[in-house]
Amino acid sequence: MEFRVFVEPQQGASYTDQLAVAQTAERLGYDAFFRSDHYLAMSGDGLPGPTDSWVTLGAIARETSQIRLGTLVASATFRYPGPLAIAVAQVDEMSGGRVEFGLGSGWFDAEHQAYGIPFPPVRERFDRLSEQLAIIKGLWTTPPGETFDYSGTHYTIAGSPALPKPVQSPHPPIVIGGTGAKRTPELAAAYAAEFNLPFVSMEVAERQFRRVADAVDAAGRAPDSIVYSCAFVLCAGRDDAEVARRASVIGREVDEMRSNSPLVGTPAEIVDKLGLWAELGTQRVYAQMLDMSDLAHIELLAEQVIPQLR
Repeated sequence: MEFRVFVEPQQGASYTDQLAVAQTAERLGYDAFFRSDHYLAMSGDGLPGPTDSWVTLGAIARETSQIRLGTLVASATFRYPGPLAIAVAQVDEMSGGRVEFGLGSGWFDAEHQAYGIPFPPVRERFDRLSEQLAIIKGLWTTPPGETFDYSGTHYTIAGSPALPKPVQSPHPPIVIGGTGAKRTPELAAAYAAEFNLPFVSMEVAERQFRRVADAVDAAGRAPDSIVYSCAFVLCAGRDDAEVARRASVIGREVDEMRSNSPLVGTPAEIVDKLGLWAELGTQRVYAQMLDMSDLAHIELLAEQVIPQLR
């Protein structure tokens, strides 16, 4: 099982806060540092305000050397596919080939209103996501010296030089996630190196992993060509008092989190619960770190949980 740190900077974090988490995670041996792609806090005042995901990851790329970097997940509503392909390829070069590219359809209506971003109906958002994936992969994989063309319902590209190219070949790993019954598994089978489920029950995960596996098989891919991952809120402590203290800081109830996240509790408790998720097929875990000032939190996970499950 691989372990990654996942942060939600829109809830209130500066670039310096994120860099500290990324550098600490790298020192502790985590596989990756991922961040959300949001412009509006879901609760609280969000001070000092949002940070752009790809600007942030580009800067962190220059101040780290080994840890992988990515989005869980970038919103297809925020950017045009051509400029997004350029930005991700540039950060891949800046990091020496350490980028992973999570892309989703977008869902948070309020942040679109707050920053003047159109928010189409769900069907159109999925259509745009599908076209963006086709375009971005096409731009990245077009051989140097050739041009790329694409004609879709929402995006048209003509005679693009398809530059720059990312460092990783054929392109950075693509992460797709979600619980949609049909289109999500199909997109994952067509494009993804990793399929992610954020904050779901074991029953939902078992059902969706099976759908994706069936879609991967139908696409003619090998079963082990895709990694299955889950994201869970992290609230660990050496004892129940420390767990309760950390829950209080993030404004959550321990019992509520214990019922829906295997990363809540003492190290022994977490190891036991993650073992069940491993049996389900979860190969990679994203620990959602809601209090980014508490670097000892991910240190505890790295020292007392991860060695038992790697």
